[in-house]
Amino acid sequence: MSQRVMIIGAGIGGLAAAMRLAHAGCDVTVLERATAPGGKMRTVDSSAGPVDAGPTVLTLRHVFDDLFGACGTSVDDHVSLEPLDVLARHHWDDGSTLDLFANPDRSLAAIAEFAGDAAARQFKAFHATTSQLFDAFEGPMMQAPAPSASAMTPVVLRQPALLPAMAPGLSMAQALALRFTDKRLRQLFGRYATYVGGVPTAAPALLSLIWSAESRGVWAVTGGMHRLAKAMQRVAEAAGAHFHFNAEVTRIEENGGRVAAVHTAEQRHPCDVVVFNGDPRALSLGLLGATAGVPTRAVMPRSLSAFVWSFAARVTGRPPAHHNVFFSHRPNSEFPQIADNRLPDDPTLYVCAQDRGNGADPSGAERFEIILNGPPRSGVVAIPEEQERCRETTFTRLAEMGLTFDKTPDVRALTTPEQFNKRFPGSDGSLYGRSPHGMMAAFARPTARTDLPGLYLAGGGTHPGAGVPMAATSGRLAADAILTDLASTSRFRRTATPGGTSTASLTTANARSRSLPS
Repeated sequence: MSQRVMIIGAGIGGLAAAMRLAHAGCDVTVLERATAPGGKMRTVDSSAGPVDAGPTVLTLRHVFDDLFGACGTSVDDHVSLEPLDVLARHHWDDGSTLDLFANPDRSLAAIAEFAGDAAARQFKAFHATTSQLFDAFEGPMMQAPAPSASAMTPVVLRQPALLPAMAPGLSMAQALALRFTDKRLRQLFGRYATYVGGVPTAAPALLSLIWSAESRGVWAVTGGMHRLAKAMQRVAEAAGAHFHFNAEVTRIEENGGRVAAVHTAEQRHPCDVVVFNGDPRALSLGLLGATAGVPTRAVMPRSLSAFVWSFAARVTGRPPAHHNVFFSHRPNSEFPQIADNRLPDDPTLYVCAQDRGNGADPSGAERFEIILNGPPRSGVVAIPEEQERCRETTFTRLAEMGLTFDKTPDVRALTTPEQFNKRFPGSDGSLYGRSPHGMMAAFARPTARTDLPGLYLAGGGTHPGAGVPMAATSGRLAADAILTDLASTSRFRRTATPGGTSTASLTTANARSRSLPS
Protein backbone atom coordinates (compact mmCIF):
# COMPACT_ATOMS: atom_id res chain seq x y z
CA MET A 1 0.00 0.00 0.00
CA SER A 2 1.18 3.54 -0.72
CA GLN A 3 1.67 5.89 2.19
CA ARG A 4 -1.33 8.18 2.41
CA VAL A 5 -0.19 11.80 2.48
CA MET A 6 -2.64 14.66 3.04
CA ILE A 7 -1.35 18.13 2.16
CA ILE A 8 -3.29 21.01 3.67
CA GLY A 9 -2.89 23.98 1.34
CA ALA A 10 -1.86 24.31 -2.30
CA GLY A 11 0.59 27.15 -1.82
CA ILE A 12 4.02 26.91 -3.39
CA GLY A 13 5.38 24.88 -0.46
CA GLY A 14 2.49 22.42 -0.58
CA LEU A 15 2.73 22.12 -4.36
CA ALA A 16 6.47 21.41 -4.21
CA ALA A 17 5.90 18.73 -1.56
CA ALA A 18 3.08 17.21 -3.62
CA MET A 19 5.30 17.02 -6.70
CA ARG A 20 8.17 15.30 -4.90
CA LEU A 21 6.04 12.92 -2.84
CA ALA A 22 3.77 11.88 -5.69
CA HIS A 23 6.80 11.26 -7.90
CA ALA A 24 8.25 9.09 -5.11
CA GLY A 25 5.16 6.89 -5.13
CA CYS A 26 3.16 8.23 -2.20
CA ASP A 27 -0.64 8.46 -2.35
CA VAL A 28 -0.96 12.26 -2.25
CA THR A 29 -4.13 14.30 -1.77
CA VAL A 30 -4.09 18.11 -1.58
CA LEU A 31 -6.91 19.98 0.16
CA GLU A 32 -7.12 23.70 -0.62
CA ARG A 33 -9.73 26.11 0.77
CA ALA A 34 -9.43 28.46 -2.24
CA THR A 35 -10.64 27.81 -5.77
CA ALA A 36 -7.19 27.55 -7.38
CA PRO A 37 -3.60 26.63 -6.47
CA GLY A 38 -0.95 29.13 -5.40
CA GLY A 39 -1.83 30.24 -1.88
CA LYS A 40 -0.76 33.89 -1.71
CA MET A 41 0.16 33.55 -5.39
CA ARG A 42 -3.41 34.38 -6.30
CA THR A 43 -5.14 36.46 -8.98
CA VAL A 44 -8.15 38.73 -9.30
CA ASP A 45 -10.21 39.31 -12.43
CA SER A 46 -9.85 42.42 -14.57
CA SER A 47 -10.81 43.68 -18.01
CA ALA A 48 -7.32 42.69 -19.23
CA GLY A 49 -7.39 39.18 -17.71
CA PRO A 50 -6.26 37.69 -14.40
CA VAL A 51 -4.10 40.14 -12.43
CA ASP A 52 -1.50 38.88 -9.98
CA ALA A 53 -2.41 39.84 -6.42
CA GLY A 54 0.47 38.11 -4.66
CA PRO A 55 4.18 37.47 -5.33
CA THR A 56 5.44 39.04 -8.54
CA VAL A 57 9.22 38.57 -8.31
CA LEU A 58 10.80 35.26 -9.27
CA THR A 59 14.47 34.83 -8.40
CA LEU A 60 16.75 31.80 -7.97
CA ARG A 61 15.34 29.98 -10.97
CA HIS A 62 17.60 27.00 -10.27
CA VAL A 63 15.30 26.04 -7.38
CA PHE A 64 12.52 25.34 -9.87
CA ASP A 65 14.81 23.79 -12.46
CA ASP A 66 15.89 21.31 -9.78
CA LEU A 67 12.34 20.74 -8.54
CA PHE A 68 10.88 19.99 -11.96
CA GLY A 69 13.98 18.02 -12.94
CA ALA A 70 13.66 15.79 -9.86
CA CYS A 71 10.16 14.94 -11.10
CA GLY A 72 11.38 13.88 -14.53
CA THR A 73 10.43 16.99 -16.43
CA SER A 74 11.56 20.56 -17.11
CA VAL A 75 10.11 23.87 -15.98
CA ASP A 76 10.40 25.07 -19.59
CA ASP A 77 8.01 22.30 -20.67
CA HIS A 78 5.25 23.81 -18.54
CA VAL A 79 5.72 27.56 -18.23
CA SER A 80 7.54 30.32 -20.08
CA LEU A 81 10.08 32.26 -18.00
CA GLU A 82 11.58 35.45 -19.40
CA PRO A 83 14.82 36.74 -17.87
CA LEU A 84 14.50 40.48 -17.33
CA ASP A 85 17.27 42.83 -18.44
CA VAL A 86 16.11 45.49 -15.95
CA LEU A 87 15.84 44.02 -12.46
CA ALA A 88 13.93 47.07 -11.22
CA ARG A 89 13.46 50.76 -11.94
CA HIS A 90 13.75 53.11 -8.95
CA HIS A 91 12.27 56.62 -8.64
CA TRP A 92 12.81 59.45 -6.15
CA ASP A 93 10.80 62.62 -5.68
CA ASP A 94 13.72 64.78 -6.82
CA GLY A 95 13.12 63.35 -10.28
CA SER A 96 16.11 61.01 -10.28
CA THR A 97 15.70 57.47 -11.64
CA LEU A 98 17.97 54.45 -11.46
CA ASP A 99 17.70 51.15 -13.31
CA LEU A 100 19.56 48.14 -11.92
CA PHE A 101 20.37 45.39 -14.40
CA ALA A 102 20.93 41.67 -14.59
CA ASN A 103 24.33 42.54 -16.01
CA PRO A 104 26.39 43.79 -13.01
CA ASP A 105 28.65 45.90 -15.23
CA ARG A 106 25.60 47.78 -16.50
CA SER A 107 24.43 48.35 -12.91
CA LEU A 108 27.88 49.66 -12.02
CA ALA A 109 27.84 52.07 -14.95
CA ALA A 110 24.29 53.18 -14.15
CA ILE A 111 25.22 53.96 -10.55
CA ALA A 112 28.31 55.89 -11.66
CA GLU A 113 26.13 58.05 -13.89
CA PHE A 114 23.45 58.34 -11.18
CA ALA A 115 25.61 59.18 -8.15
CA GLY A 116 29.25 59.44 -9.25
CA ASP A 117 32.36 57.31 -9.34
CA ALA A 118 32.71 57.08 -5.56
CA ALA A 119 29.19 55.64 -5.29
CA ALA A 120 30.04 53.15 -8.04
CA ARG A 121 33.09 51.99 -6.07
CA GLN A 122 30.96 51.64 -2.96
CA PHE A 123 28.41 49.60 -4.88
CA LYS A 124 31.12 47.34 -6.30
CA ALA A 125 32.38 46.62 -2.77
CA PHE A 126 28.82 46.08 -1.50
CA HIS A 127 28.07 43.70 -4.36
CA ALA A 128 31.22 41.67 -3.62
CA THR A 129 30.45 41.52 0.10
CA THR A 130 26.85 40.40 -0.32
CA SER A 131 27.90 37.78 -2.88
CA GLN A 132 30.48 36.44 -0.42
CA LEU A 133 27.82 36.21 2.29
CA PHE A 134 25.31 34.56 -0.01
CA ASP A 135 27.77 31.90 -1.15
CA ALA A 136 28.95 31.17 2.39
CA PHE A 137 25.52 30.92 3.99
CA GLU A 138 23.68 29.13 1.19
CA GLY A 139 24.52 25.53 2.10
CA PRO A 140 24.64 25.47 5.91
CA MET A 141 21.55 27.67 6.24
CA MET A 142 19.16 27.05 3.39
CA GLN A 143 19.90 23.48 2.46
CA ALA A 144 20.12 22.28 6.06
CA PRO A 145 16.88 20.70 7.32
CA ALA A 146 17.41 22.36 10.71
CA PRO A 147 20.01 25.16 10.57
CA SER A 148 21.80 26.13 13.75
CA ALA A 149 24.19 28.79 14.93
CA SER A 150 26.68 26.09 15.93
CA ALA A 151 26.77 24.82 12.35
CA MET A 152 27.61 28.31 11.13
CA THR A 153 30.53 28.77 13.53
CA PRO A 154 33.05 26.65 11.59
CA VAL A 155 32.01 28.37 8.36
CA VAL A 156 32.92 31.75 9.81
CA LEU A 157 36.11 30.40 11.38
CA ARG A 158 37.26 29.10 7.99
CA GLN A 159 36.50 32.47 6.39
CA PRO A 160 37.34 35.19 8.94
CA ALA A 161 36.41 37.93 6.45
CA LEU A 162 32.78 36.90 6.85
CA LEU A 163 32.56 38.37 10.33
CA PRO A 164 33.04 42.03 9.37
CA ALA A 165 30.95 41.43 6.26
CA MET A 166 28.07 40.28 8.49
CA ALA A 167 28.33 43.51 10.51
CA PRO A 168 27.09 41.82 13.68
CA GLY A 169 25.18 44.08 16.04
CA LEU A 170 24.29 46.55 13.30
CA SER A 171 20.92 47.00 11.66
CA MET A 172 20.70 46.98 7.88
CA ALA A 173 20.18 50.75 7.90
CA GLN A 174 23.24 51.29 10.10
CA ALA A 175 25.44 49.08 7.94
CA LEU A 176 24.28 50.74 4.73
CA ALA A 177 25.05 54.16 6.20
CA LEU A 178 28.66 52.99 6.55
CA ARG A 179 28.77 51.56 3.03
CA PHE A 180 27.07 54.30 0.98
CA THR A 181 27.44 58.06 1.17
CA ASP A 182 24.47 58.65 -1.18
CA LYS A 183 21.27 58.52 0.90
CA ARG A 184 19.26 57.33 -2.10
CA LEU A 185 21.37 54.19 -2.39
CA ARG A 186 20.98 53.57 1.33
CA GLN A 187 17.22 53.83 0.86
CA LEU A 188 17.29 51.55 -2.18
CA PHE A 189 19.24 48.67 -0.64
CA GLY A 190 17.53 49.09 2.73
CA ARG A 191 14.30 48.34 0.91
CA TYR A 192 15.35 44.70 0.62
CA ALA A 193 14.54 44.16 4.30
CA THR A 194 10.86 44.57 3.44
CA TYR A 195 11.08 41.74 0.93
CA VAL A 196 11.08 39.32 3.86
CA GLY A 197 8.72 41.38 6.00
CA GLY A 198 11.31 43.37 7.95
CA VAL A 199 12.20 47.00 8.59
CA PRO A 200 15.69 48.26 7.63
CA THR A 201 16.16 50.04 10.94
CA ALA A 202 15.55 46.79 12.86
CA ALA A 203 16.53 43.98 10.47
CA PRO A 204 20.09 42.61 10.86
CA ALA A 205 22.73 43.87 8.45
CA LEU A 206 23.15 40.30 7.21
CA LEU A 207 19.90 40.64 5.26
CA SER A 208 21.74 42.87 2.79
CA LEU A 209 22.65 39.66 1.00
CA ILE A 210 19.11 39.61 -0.38
CA TRP A 211 20.54 41.89 -3.04
CA SER A 212 22.83 39.06 -4.14
CA ALA A 213 19.86 36.77 -4.77
CA GLU A 214 18.18 39.36 -6.98
CA SER A 215 21.38 40.34 -8.75
CA ARG A 216 21.68 36.75 -10.02
CA GLY A 217 18.58 37.17 -12.13
CA VAL A 218 14.87 37.99 -12.08
CA TRP A 219 12.39 36.18 -14.31
CA ALA A 220 8.91 37.17 -15.46
CA VAL A 221 6.37 34.37 -15.86
CA THR A 222 4.54 34.83 -19.14
CA GLY A 223 0.85 35.28 -18.39
CA GLY A 224 1.43 35.92 -14.69
CA MET A 225 2.90 34.21 -11.65
CA HIS A 226 -0.19 32.04 -11.18
CA ARG A 227 0.88 30.09 -14.27
CA LEU A 228 3.78 28.69 -12.25
CA ALA A 229 1.44 27.39 -9.54
CA LYS A 230 -0.80 25.75 -12.11
CA ALA A 231 2.23 24.15 -13.77
CA MET A 232 3.28 22.67 -10.43
CA GLN A 233 -0.22 21.30 -9.94
CA ARG A 234 -0.13 19.62 -13.37
CA VAL A 235 3.20 17.94 -12.66
CA ALA A 236 1.93 16.65 -9.31
CA GLU A 237 -1.28 15.37 -10.92
CA ALA A 238 0.68 13.63 -13.66
CA ALA A 239 2.51 11.75 -10.91
CA GLY A 240 -0.79 10.70 -9.32
CA ALA A 241 -1.61 13.47 -6.83
CA HIS A 242 -5.27 14.42 -6.32
CA PHE A 243 -6.40 18.02 -5.73
CA HIS A 244 -9.61 19.17 -4.04
CA PHE A 245 -10.44 22.88 -4.05
CA ASN A 246 -13.05 24.68 -1.95
CA ALA A 247 -12.05 22.13 0.70
CA GLU A 248 -11.40 23.83 4.03
CA VAL A 249 -9.73 21.67 6.67
CA THR A 250 -11.30 21.97 10.12
CA ARG A 251 -9.21 19.57 12.19
CA ILE A 252 -6.11 17.39 12.20
CA GLU A 253 -7.01 14.18 14.06
CA GLU A 254 -4.48 12.50 16.34
CA ASN A 255 -4.60 8.90 17.49
CA GLY A 256 -2.01 6.91 19.40
CA GLY A 257 0.39 9.84 19.54
CA ARG A 258 0.53 10.51 15.79
CA VAL A 259 -1.63 11.97 13.02
CA ALA A 260 -4.51 9.77 11.91
CA ALA A 261 -6.76 11.84 9.67
CA VAL A 262 -7.66 15.24 8.31
CA HIS A 263 -11.23 16.53 8.57
CA THR A 264 -13.20 18.87 6.36
CA ALA A 265 -16.81 19.84 6.95
CA GLU A 266 -17.90 17.06 4.63
CA GLN A 267 -15.41 14.23 5.08
CA ARG A 268 -12.81 12.49 7.23
CA HIS A 269 -9.62 11.67 5.31
CA PRO A 270 -7.57 8.90 6.98
CA CYS A 271 -3.84 9.31 6.40
CA ASP A 272 -0.36 8.38 7.55
CA VAL A 273 1.26 11.77 6.97
CA VAL A 274 0.06 15.38 6.99
CA VAL A 275 1.90 18.33 5.44
CA PHE A 276 0.53 21.62 6.74
CA ASN A 277 1.09 24.33 4.12
CA GLY A 278 -0.46 27.22 6.00
CA ASP A 279 0.80 29.80 8.44
CA PRO A 280 2.30 27.75 11.31
CA ARG A 281 0.85 30.28 13.74
CA ALA A 282 -2.54 28.65 13.02
CA LEU A 283 -1.22 25.44 14.59
CA SER A 284 0.38 27.36 17.45
CA LEU A 285 -3.06 28.84 18.18
CA GLY A 286 -4.69 25.40 18.00
CA LEU A 287 -6.99 26.35 15.11
CA LEU A 288 -6.78 22.79 13.72
CA GLY A 289 -6.37 21.01 17.00
CA ALA A 290 -2.73 19.95 16.61
CA THR A 291 -0.24 22.27 18.29
CA ALA A 292 2.83 20.01 18.51
CA GLY A 293 6.16 21.46 17.48
CA VAL A 294 5.01 25.04 16.90
CA PRO A 295 5.88 27.09 19.98
CA THR A 296 4.96 30.76 20.17
CA ARG A 297 8.60 31.86 19.81
CA ALA A 298 8.68 30.19 16.37
CA VAL A 299 5.90 32.39 15.01
CA MET A 300 6.18 35.62 17.00
CA PRO A 301 6.71 38.53 16.56
CA ARG A 302 4.99 38.95 13.21
CA SER A 303 6.37 40.42 10.00
CA LEU A 304 4.86 43.15 7.85
CA SER A 305 1.59 43.00 5.98
CA ALA A 306 0.57 45.10 2.98
CA PHE A 307 -2.15 46.97 1.16
CA VAL A 308 -2.30 45.52 -2.37
CA TRP A 309 -4.02 46.97 -5.44
CA SER A 310 -4.69 44.68 -8.45
CA PHE A 311 -6.37 46.23 -11.50
CA ALA A 312 -6.19 46.97 -15.23
CA ALA A 313 -5.77 50.43 -16.76
CA ARG A 314 -3.97 52.39 -19.44
CA VAL A 315 -0.79 54.21 -18.51
CA THR A 316 -1.00 57.92 -19.27
CA GLY A 317 2.29 59.05 -17.77
CA ARG A 318 5.87 57.86 -17.46
CA PRO A 319 6.17 54.33 -18.93
CA PRO A 320 7.13 51.81 -16.24
CA ALA A 321 9.44 48.81 -16.33
CA HIS A 322 8.16 45.41 -15.20
CA HIS A 323 9.27 46.05 -11.58
CA ASN A 324 9.25 49.60 -10.20
CA VAL A 325 9.85 51.23 -6.82
CA PHE A 326 8.69 54.78 -6.00
CA PHE A 327 10.42 55.85 -2.82
CA SER A 328 8.93 57.84 0.04
CA HIS A 329 9.84 61.50 0.53
CA ARG A 330 11.65 60.73 3.78
CA PRO A 331 13.63 57.48 4.04
CA ASN A 332 12.10 55.00 6.51
CA SER A 333 9.37 57.48 7.50
CA GLU A 334 6.64 54.89 6.94
CA PHE A 335 7.87 52.39 9.52
CA PRO A 336 7.08 54.26 12.77
CA GLN A 337 3.50 54.66 11.56
CA ILE A 338 3.32 50.97 10.66
CA ALA A 339 4.65 50.10 14.13
CA ASP A 340 1.84 52.27 15.50
CA ASN A 341 -0.65 50.11 13.57
CA ARG A 342 -1.46 52.82 11.04
CA LEU A 343 -1.56 53.21 7.29
CA PRO A 344 1.58 55.23 6.39
CA ASP A 345 0.98 58.64 4.83
CA ASP A 346 4.41 58.71 3.13
CA PRO A 347 4.82 55.17 1.81
CA THR A 348 7.27 53.65 -0.60
CA LEU A 349 5.24 52.10 -3.43
CA TYR A 350 6.11 49.03 -5.44
CA VAL A 351 4.46 48.78 -8.86
CA CYS A 352 4.47 45.66 -11.02
CA ALA A 353 3.50 46.27 -14.64
CA GLN A 354 2.60 42.65 -15.32
CA ASP A 355 2.44 42.93 -19.10
CA ARG A 356 5.76 44.73 -19.56
CA GLY A 357 8.74 42.50 -20.15
CA ASN A 358 11.93 43.45 -21.94
CA GLY A 359 10.87 46.49 -23.92
CA ALA A 360 7.18 45.52 -24.14
CA ASP A 361 4.83 48.49 -24.58
CA PRO A 362 1.17 47.39 -24.39
CA SER A 363 -1.17 49.54 -26.44
CA GLY A 364 -4.36 48.94 -24.46
CA ALA A 365 -5.31 48.33 -20.87
CA GLU A 366 -2.60 46.47 -18.96
CA ARG A 367 -2.42 44.74 -15.60
CA PHE A 368 -0.89 46.29 -12.50
CA GLU A 369 -0.20 45.31 -8.94
CA ILE A 370 0.72 48.02 -6.44
CA ILE A 371 1.96 47.24 -2.93
CA LEU A 372 2.51 49.48 0.07
CA ASN A 373 3.66 48.12 3.40
CA GLY A 374 1.26 47.93 6.29
CA PRO A 375 0.96 46.54 9.81
CA PRO A 376 -0.23 42.99 10.50
CA ARG A 377 -3.67 43.30 12.00
CA SER A 378 -6.34 40.74 12.86
CA GLY A 379 -9.80 41.12 14.32
CA VAL A 380 -10.11 44.66 12.97
CA VAL A 381 -12.93 45.46 10.60
CA ALA A 382 -11.72 47.13 7.40
CA ILE A 383 -12.79 50.77 7.61
CA PRO A 384 -14.11 52.22 4.31
CA GLU A 385 -12.57 55.61 5.14
CA GLU A 386 -9.15 54.00 5.51
CA GLN A 387 -9.50 52.24 2.17
CA GLU A 388 -10.37 55.53 0.50
CA ARG A 389 -7.40 57.19 2.18
CA CYS A 390 -5.19 54.38 0.90
CA ARG A 391 -6.45 54.98 -2.63
CA GLU A 392 -5.86 58.72 -2.43
CA THR A 393 -2.39 58.28 -0.93
CA THR A 394 -1.36 55.68 -3.50
CA PHE A 395 -2.48 57.27 -6.72
CA THR A 396 -1.79 60.88 -5.76
CA ARG A 397 1.75 59.91 -4.84
CA LEU A 398 2.30 58.05 -8.13
CA ALA A 399 0.88 60.94 -10.14
CA GLU A 400 3.24 63.35 -8.39
CA MET A 401 6.13 61.13 -9.48
CA GLY A 402 4.99 60.85 -13.09
CA LEU A 403 2.98 57.61 -13.24
CA THR A 404 -0.71 58.11 -13.99
CA PHE A 405 -3.56 55.91 -15.17
CA ASP A 406 -6.60 56.64 -17.30
CA LYS A 407 -8.81 55.51 -14.41
CA THR A 408 -8.32 54.89 -10.74
CA PRO A 409 -9.60 51.56 -9.40
CA ASP A 410 -12.23 51.54 -6.68
CA VAL A 411 -11.60 49.92 -3.32
CA ARG A 412 -12.86 46.53 -4.55
CA ALA A 413 -9.42 46.20 -6.19
CA LEU A 414 -7.71 46.55 -2.80
CA THR A 415 -6.69 43.76 -0.41
CA THR A 416 -6.06 44.97 3.14
CA PRO A 417 -4.16 43.35 6.04
CA GLU A 418 -7.49 42.41 7.62
CA GLN A 419 -8.53 40.65 4.43
CA PHE A 420 -5.22 38.78 4.29
CA ASN A 421 -5.83 37.56 7.82
CA LYS A 422 -9.24 36.26 6.76
CA ARG A 423 -7.82 34.51 3.70
CA PHE A 424 -4.94 32.94 5.64
CA PRO A 425 -6.18 31.92 9.10
CA GLY A 426 -3.85 32.48 12.00
CA SER A 427 -1.58 34.77 9.99
CA ASP A 428 -2.65 38.00 11.73
CA GLY A 429 -2.48 39.44 8.22
CA SER A 430 1.31 39.04 8.19
CA LEU A 431 2.55 38.02 4.75
CA TYR A 432 5.98 36.67 5.65
CA GLY A 433 5.45 34.71 8.85
CA ARG A 434 7.73 35.44 11.76
CA SER A 435 9.58 38.77 11.78
CA PRO A 436 13.19 38.58 10.50
CA HIS A 437 14.40 41.06 13.12
CA GLY A 438 17.32 39.94 15.26
CA MET A 439 20.47 37.96 14.43
CA MET A 440 18.87 34.70 15.61
CA ALA A 441 15.55 35.12 13.79
CA ALA A 442 16.57 32.77 10.96
CA PHE A 443 17.05 29.99 13.50
CA ALA A 444 13.72 30.59 15.25
CA ARG A 445 11.38 29.59 12.42
CA PRO A 446 9.78 26.14 12.66
CA THR A 447 11.35 23.48 10.47
CA ALA A 448 9.71 20.72 8.43
CA ARG A 449 9.54 18.18 11.25
CA THR A 450 7.27 18.72 14.26
CA ASP A 451 7.06 16.92 17.60
CA LEU A 452 3.89 15.15 16.48
CA PRO A 453 4.82 12.06 14.43
CA GLY A 454 3.40 12.29 10.94
CA LEU A 455 2.92 16.09 10.97
CA TYR A 456 5.22 18.19 8.79
CA LEU A 457 5.32 21.86 7.79
CA ALA A 458 5.90 23.66 4.50
CA GLY A 459 5.45 27.23 3.30
CA GLY A 460 6.82 30.73 3.71
CA GLY A 461 6.23 30.72 7.46
CA THR A 462 8.62 27.80 7.97
CA HIS A 463 12.33 27.35 7.34
CA PRO A 464 13.92 28.63 5.13
CA GLY A 465 11.54 31.60 5.06
CA ALA A 466 9.50 33.91 2.88
CA GLY A 467 9.62 34.22 -0.91
CA VAL A 468 8.66 32.04 -3.85
CA PRO A 469 11.87 29.97 -4.15
CA MET A 470 12.12 29.75 -0.37
CA ALA A 471 8.59 28.38 -0.10
CA ALA A 472 9.36 25.84 -2.83
CA THR A 473 12.50 24.83 -0.95
CA SER A 474 10.46 24.32 2.22
CA GLY A 475 8.28 21.86 0.30
CA ARG A 476 11.36 20.01 -0.86
CA LEU A 477 12.69 19.84 2.69
CA ALA A 478 9.34 18.54 3.95
CA ALA A 479 9.24 15.86 1.25
CA ASP A 480 12.82 14.81 2.00
CA ALA A 481 12.04 14.56 5.72
CA ILE A 482 8.92 12.49 5.07
CA LEU A 483 10.65 10.05 2.73
CA THR A 484 13.57 9.66 5.13
CA ASP A 485 11.26 9.03 8.08
CA LEU A 486 9.05 6.61 6.17
CA ALA A 487 12.06 4.64 5.01
CA SER A 488 13.40 4.32 8.55
CA THR A 489 10.13 3.47 10.31
CA SER A 490 9.15 -0.17 10.48
CA ARG A 491 5.47 0.69 10.32
CA PHE A 492 5.84 1.64 6.65
CA ARG A 493 7.26 -0.06 3.62
CA ARG A 494 10.56 1.37 2.41
CA THR A 495 10.13 4.21 -0.06
CA ALA A 496 12.65 5.31 -2.66
CA THR A 497 13.96 8.85 -2.38
CA PRO A 498 13.29 10.93 -5.52
CA GLY A 499 16.23 11.56 -7.79
CA GLY A 500 17.92 14.81 -8.63
CA THR A 501 19.82 17.36 -6.62
CA SER A 502 18.11 20.45 -5.29
CA THR A 503 20.09 23.54 -4.46
CA ALA A 504 18.79 26.63 -2.77
CA SER A 505 19.81 29.75 -0.94
CA LEU A 506 19.93 31.35 2.44
CA THR A 507 16.65 31.76 4.24
CA THR A 508 16.64 35.51 3.85
CA ALA A 509 18.29 35.65 0.46
CA ASN A 510 15.21 36.02 -1.65
CA ALA A 511 13.79 39.17 -3.17
CA ARG A 512 10.09 38.60 -2.22
CA SER A 513 9.99 40.93 -1.09
CA ARG A 514 8.86 43.60 -3.46
CA SER A 515 5.97 41.36 -3.84
CA LEU A 516 4.10 39.02 -1.52
CA PRO A 517 5.53 35.84 -0.27
CA SER A 518 4.09 32.51 -1.25
